[in-house]
Amino acid sequence: MWLLNSSIGRKVIMSLTGICLILFMTFHASMNIVALISGEGYNNICEMLGANWYAVVATVGLAVLAVLHFVFAFWLTMLNRKARGAQRYDVTAKPDKVEWASQNMLVLGIIVLLGIALHLFNFWYNMMYTELLGNETNALGLDTADGFGLMKQVFTNPVFVVLYIIWFVALWMHLTHGFWSAMQTLGWNGKTWFCRWKIIGSLYATILVLAFIVVVLGFFFGIAPSLNTPC
Repeated sequence: MWLLNSSIGRKVIMSLTGICLILFMTFHASMNIVALISGEGYNNICEMLGANWYAVVATVGLAVLAVLHFVFAFWLTMLNRKARGAQRYDVTAKPDKVEWASQNMLVLGIIVLLGIALHLFNFWYNMMYTELLGNETNALGLDTADGFGLMKQVFTNPVFVVLYIIWFVALWMHLTHGFWSAMQTLGWNGKTWFCRWKIIGSLYATILVLAFIVVVLGFFFGIAPSLNTPC
C-alpha cells in the first residue's frame, strides 16, 4: 500500500493524524477555559462528555489517531537515521536555519508522550474510566463528573504544575515545527505560503498552549471561581 510503503505516504499519515490531534486540542483548550469562568458550567460539559457511547467512541478514535501519529513519527525517525548511517556523526555543528525542534522531534515526542500519560492518569482514569467501572466517585472521593474539583486538586499541587508546564513547553516546540511541516507534506509548500504557514503555525501553537497554561496557573494562584459561581 502506497501510504505505508513510501516515505511520502507515511508522512501524509503522520500529518493528517497530527492535524486531527491539533483540532482536538483546540476543543480541549476551549473547554478548559470555561473552568475559569464557571465551575458549574465546566462540570456540565464533563457530565455531557461522560461515559456515554459517543464519548467512548470518540476516546477510542483519539487513541487510534495518537498511536498512529507517534508510531509513524518514530518509524520515520528510525528510517531517516538508518538512511544517514554513519554520516550523522560527521557533523557536530548545528546546520544553518535548522530549528532545534526539527532536530529533536523524537525527544520532544517522548516528553509529550510522558505528559499524555500523566494527564490520562490524573483525569481520564479518575473520570471516564472510573465511571465505566460503574463507580460514582473516584479514589479521591470526588464525583466522576466533577472535573472542576479534580482540576483544583491537581493544579494546586506545585509538582504537577511544574510537570504540566514542562509538558506544555515541549508541546509548543513540537507544534510550531509540526504544523508547518504537515502543511508542507500535504503540498502547501510554495515560497509564499511556506513562510505564511510557519507564521500561522507559530501563532496558533502559541495561543493554544497559552490557553492550557493560563488554566493551570489560574487554579494554582486561586483565580478560578468557586464551584457555585453561576454561568
